Amino acid sequence: MARTEFSANRRRFLQTSAFSAAMFSAPGLFAEELVQTPTVGEGPFYPDKMPLDTDNDLLILNDSITPAVGEITHLAGRILTATGAPLRNAFVEIWQVDNKGSYIHTGGAAKDGRDGNFQGYGRFLTNSKGEYYFRTIKPVPYAVGAVSRTPHIHFGVSKNGQRIFTTQMLINGHAMNESDGLFRNVRDPLARKSILVDFHPIKDSKLGELAANFDIVLGRTVEELEDGTLKGGIGKPLSQGGRRPG
Repeated sequence: MARTEFSANRRRFLQTSAFSAAMFSAPGLFAEELVQTPTVGEGPFYPDKMPLDTDNDLLILNDSITPAVGEITHLAGRILTATGAPLRNAFVEIWQVDNKGSYIHTGGAAKDGRDGNFQGYGRFLTNSKGEYYFRTIKPVPYAVGAVSRTPHIHFGVSKNGQRIFTTQMLINGHAMNESDGLFRNVRDPLARKSILVDFHPIKDSKLGELAANFDIVLGRTVEELEDGTLKGGIGKPLSQGGRRPG
């Protein structure tokens, strides 16, 4: 897809998200209704070798003209503190399987191989409103070796070069969610709901594009998150706890 069309679709998507963004336009607004996003494990398939292209458009690799296969999804949201204040200059990473169910991790290939046009990983630095944006595909289920999972996208949030939060977002209403071990480990009903995301068709899109919004609400203040007690960071797996299914 041409970059001009990419930009136009991005603007159209962001316009549809204007209301949800306005809800958090001031620190503390609706804070009593905010639910802390639960921590969900990083899993074993964080990239062990970064792709050459690490921007926020996962559908196009470098200067390629061939896009990845999948349902085009414009994914956006905000990184917020527990009081609803935006976290600016936060480094947001996402990683997920391609349409064939393969990660870009060397051990993450499914039996059907890989989509060589899918970036598999992307980065974005939040703006002054805590906003991030990615263009990717709607996640699909996968089975890699003995590991199988409901569709999901991994998120890592870093600040000042240090990983401060890790979670996953799932498709709201997907039939595999209730049998997914990591999802079942989220016990609180409101916390569960906070990681279930709706994928809405974008009006007038000729490509059948989807829009998804996922706000991440951190459970600690920024000062607490930056006090050096959490290990890990950009490009490194979390050191505390065991490696869990991806």
